[in-house]
Amino acid sequence: MRQTVAMDIDRAVQSRIVRTLVAGQVLAGLGLGATVAVGAILAADLGGETLSGAAATSSTLGAALVSIPLARLAQRWGRRPALALGAGVAAGGSLITVVAIGVAFFPLLILGFAMLGVGTAVGLQARFAATDVAAPEHRGRDLSLVVWSTTIGAVAGPNLIGPGEAVAQWLSLPTNTGSFVFAIAAQVAAMVLYLVMLRPDPLTLAGSRPVEPATTADAGIVRGRGPLVFAVAAIAISHAVMVSIMAMTPVHLSNHGASLTIIGFTISLHIAGMYSLSPVFGWTSDRFGRIPTILIGQAFFAAAVLVVALGQLSNAAVTVGLVLLGLGWSASTVAGSALVADLSTGATRLRIQGRSDTIMSLAGAVGGGFAGPILAIVGYAGLAWGAGVLVLIVTAAALVVWRSKPLSTADSLPVPNVRSESK
Repeated sequence: MRQTVAMDIDRAVQSRIVRTLVAGQVLAGLGLGATVAVGAILAADLGGETLSGAAATSSTLGAALVSIPLARLAQRWGRRPALALGAGVAAGGSLITVVAIGVAFFPLLILGFAMLGVGTAVGLQARFAATDVAAPEHRGRDLSLVVWSTTIGAVAGPNLIGPGEAVAQWLSLPTNTGSFVFAIAAQVAAMVLYLVMLRPDPLTLAGSRPVEPATTADAGIVRGRGPLVFAVAAIAISHAVMVSIMAMTPVHLSNHGASLTIIGFTISLHIAGMYSLSPVFGWTSDRFGRIPTILIGQAFFAAAVLVVALGQLSNAAVTVGLVLLGLGWSASTVAGSALVADLSTGATRLRIQGRSDTIMSLAGAVGGGFAGPILAIVGYAGLAWGAGVLVLIVTAAALVVWRSKPLSTADSLPVPNVRSESK
C-alpha cells in the first residue's frame, strides 16, 4: 500500500514538473522564434553575406559554452536556478542585440546572439529535466512533451516580425529589432516561472532518493560505450545538418526576392516541423526503440536535402524542404536524447547530458559557421548536398550499432536513477 501511494505521488509530482517545463518552453520558444528568422539578415546587413551565418554560429557557440556550467550549477543547486539564470541571460542577449543594431557594431551583435544562445541551452537542459524523475518506460514521452511545447511560441514567434516592426517604430527602435522586444518579455516571464513554479526541483528530488545498484550510487553507471558515443554523435550531427540549412534559408529567400513575411512564414513551418510531432517520435522511441526512430529522422533529412537542392528556386519547395528538415531534427534529437538518458544514471548522467548538449551546440556552430562561406561558393543547393553527406554518415553508423546490438526500449533501459519505493 505504501509503495502504491508513493507511486501515485511520484506521478503527480512528475506531471506538475512537466507542466511547468512545458510552460517555460512555450515562452522560450516565443523568444527563439521571434529572433531566428531575422538573425541571418541582421548579420548580413552588418557583416556581409559571407558572415550571414555568424548569428547562428554565435548563438550555438553561446549554448555550447554554457551547457556544462549550467549542468554543474544544476548538479549543485538544482534545475530551478540553472534554468532561471539561463533565461535571464537570454533576455539580456535580446537587449544587447537591439543596442548593437542601433549603433551598427557587428561584434556587439555577435555577443548578443551568443547570449541568446544561452536560451537554447536552457531548452536543451529542460528536456533532460523532464527525465529526472520520469519512469524509465516513459522517458521518451515526457522528454518529447517538453520538446513539443516549444512549438507554440516558436511557430508564433516568426509571425511577430510584422507586429514587431510596429512596436519598433512606436519605441523608435532600429528596423528589424521589434521581434527582440517580444523575446525580452518572453524570457523574463520564463525566468520568473522557473523560479516560482518549478517546485519541487526535479533534480533535487531525484538526488534525495536511492540509486540502484547501491555499489554504483556515487559514480553512476554507463551502459554501452559504443551506443552512447553513437547517441551523442547522432544528436550533434543531426543538429549541424539542421542549423546549416536553416540558417542560410532566410538569406537565400531574401536574395531571391522573398519578403520578410514569406521568410517568417517559412521559418514558422520549419520550427513547427522541429517540435509539433515530437510526442509522436517520443512514443515511437519508447515503443519501437531509439535507433529505429533515429533512422526515421535521417530519412526525413534525406527527403529534405532532395527537395531543397532540386527545388531551390521555388519558395514553396524550400518551405516543404524546411518542414522535412524540422521533422528529421525532431525524430533524431528526441530519440537520441532518450538514448543518452537510457545509457547512464546517477551523477554520471548529468555530466554526460551537459557534454552532449555542449557537443550538440558546437556541431551546430560549426554547421552555421561553414554554411555562409559554402553558400557563397557553391550556392544553396551545394550546401544541401553537403549536408546530405552527413546524413549518410549517421545512417550508416545507426545501422552498424543496431546490427551489432539491437537497442529496443526493453533492452536499452538501465536501472533507473530514481526509485519510488518508500524508505
